[in-house]
Amino acid sequence: MNESRRHHLIVLGAGYAGAYAAGILARRLSPNDVEITVVNAEPDFVQRLRLHQLAAGQEVEAPKLTDVFAGTGINLRLARVLDIDPTRQVVGVADADGGEEIGYDTLVYALGSSGAFQVPGAETYAFDIASRPSALRLRRRLDALSRSGQGGEVVVVGDGLTGIETAAEIAESRPELAVTLVARGELGARLSAGAQRHLRRTYDRLGVTVVEHTLVESVEDTRVLCSDGTVLSADATAWTAGFAVSPIAAASGLDVTESGQIVVDRMMRSTSHPNVYAVGDSVHAIGDNGKPLPMSCGSAGYTCRQAIEAIIGELTGRDIPTTKLVYPGNHISLGRKDAILQMVDEQGRPKPRHVGGRRAVRFKAAVLRIALWAVAHPTFGLPRRRLRLATSSHPVAERVAA
Repeated sequence: MNESRRHHLIVLGAGYAGAYAAGILARRLSPNDVEITVVNAEPDFVQRLRLHQLAAGQEVEAPKLTDVFAGTGINLRLARVLDIDPTRQVVGVADADGGEEIGYDTLVYALGSSGAFQVPGAETYAFDIASRPSALRLRRRLDALSRSGQGGEVVVVGDGLTGIETAAEIAESRPELAVTLVARGELGARLSAGAQRHLRRTYDRLGVTVVEHTLVESVEDTRVLCSDGTVLSADATAWTAGFAVSPIAAASGLDVTESGQIVVDRMMRSTSHPNVYAVGDSVHAIGDNGKPLPMSCGSAGYTCRQAIEAIIGELTGRDIPTTKLVYPGNHISLGRKDAILQMVDEQGRPKPRHVGGRRAVRFKAAVLRIALWAVAHPTFGLPRRRLRLATSSHPVAERVAA
């Protein structure tokens, strides 16, 4: 065994959870003992919480990952993740120059989620808001409609938080376009009664038409067909009705749920391969209320912090603190001048009161600024003394060589 080889820790994905985890681990663990590599397909950090703004036509900062990780000692590998072999402990990656395998001792899986097109025609004709490239494609389509001078009809499918925000953002930014939101159930069903009324008043002010209790059956080039026979004209269809995780985890043999999320213990360790940790949308984590945490930025933060503490404790022999695993509430932007802050109770039910209007706008803006700043400055305020590993055994060299 080569005792001089450092422990290799790989982070797959550089979204909110992956970028933050990599930076904190690089700051707290000694570079004499640990080498950290982040693998990401895109060179920029994507503010996913603001992709609806990007699609609507606004400028959204996308810091270079080289700048984000500057001075941290992290190796950035710009490549697509092809597969994982948890038995051999290698990750297959590929870029324009070809592919290779990278060996790991500890793996952090943070590949997130993407849009899920569940009906015929949606993948071909609709635009999702789950990635920067797809948001920019929708933006170009909306630009073309706006430039035509003839208006246009935009249909947003999905009444989750992303759909609600997208419809409001497009309606406010592009008043020349008619916006319709298709809701599976009642608009704002996860909000308190007061917040629902606030949402409806805002949509009335922005001119958003809402079609409730309706399922979309298929999407065509210029139409959205509903199961009840309703046909909606659509010069552009934005698809926000669900998200799906990457199939890589399931294909690798890791224990996953039916949806493909990695099953973990309370420390965010894979139940089948304990040296694999999952965070963010990729993980099936049970919250402190006994229910699975929803896909959200808030959940990503909590699962990320727990995984960081577990990895540090495991490698250095220190006690592992138990961090909170909760879902505190929803921050919903309704254009640039309005928003809703809806807190929830321990069971995820909306509390009776909500915060709306300018105060909620300022709160949401602060959350976004803090999230971006925390990713861009992952080592700020942390102890300067870096922790040494409890053992110098680093078998990854032997596994890869074998």
